[in-house]
Amino acid sequence: MRKNIKKERHSPRFVTLTAKVEKDKLHGVDEAIDLVKQTATAKFVESVDMAVRLGIDPRKGDQNVRGITNLPHGTGKTKKVAVLAKGDLAAAAEGAGADKVGAEELITEIQNGWRDFDVLLATTDMAPQLGKIGRALGPRTPNKRNGTVTDDIATAVKEIKGASRVEYRADKEGVVHLGIGKVNFSNEQIRENMHAAMDALVKAKPSSAKGRYVQSVTLSSTMGPGIKLDPVEAAKV
Repeated sequence: MRKNIKKERHSPRFVTLTAKVEKDKLHGVDEAIDLVKQTATAKFVESVDMAVRLGIDPRKGDQNVRGITNLPHGTGKTKKVAVLAKGDLAAAAEGAGADKVGAEELITEIQNGWRDFDVLLATTDMAPQLGKIGRALGPRTPNKRNGTVTDDIATAVKEIKGASRVEYRADKEGVVHLGIGKVNFSNEQIRENMHAAMDALVKAKPSSAKGRYVQSVTLSSTMGPGIKLDPVEAAKV
C-alpha cells in the first residue's frame, strides 16, 4: 500500500519567520507591532491585519456585530468607488473623486456584468432601484446599515477613497478581520488605527452577549505569522 506523503503546509520562509514568534505568548501591543514589522519580509509593502475573536453567537440575529468606523491614518490602500446618484448629488460625488457616477445607466451596466469597483455607494433616491442589482452584487449591494446608502455622498466618497473608512463584520465563527495599516506606517500610526478599530468593536458589543467579549486579538502582516496579543490590554489601547 502506498503511504500518504504529507506535504509541507508552509514555505521555508514562513517557517523561519514563525520561529521568531513564541506560539502561546500573549504580547503587549508595542511588542506585537514590532514583531509584525520584523516578520514582514515579502517583496512588497505588506498590510497589517487584525483578527479579533468576539464572545458572541453569530447565529443569533441580535449578536451580529457589524458596522463602519474611520481609521485616523487610513489603511494605506486605494479603493475604486462607484456611485449611484443623480443631479447635484452626482456632481458632488464626482467632485469628491468618485471613479464612476451614474444612475439608471449605471444600474444597467452592473446588470450586464460591470464590476470594476471596490465599493458601490448610492443616494437615498436611488435606493428603491437597488433591488435590480441586489442578487448580482450580494453583500456588495449598498445599504443604510453600513453607510453605503447616504446623501452625504461627498464625505463618504472622500473617506473611502482616502481609505479611512472601513467596514467590519463578524464572520460565522465570531471573528472580525480588519486591515489597520501598512508595515511602513509608524508604530504610533498603527497603534492609533488599532485603537479606533478596537473602540468601534467594543462599542458594538451586543447587549445580549454574555461573558468575556474580546476573547483574542491577533496581528499579522499579509504574508507573516500571527502575533497573539493580550486581549485585555488590546481592548484598552
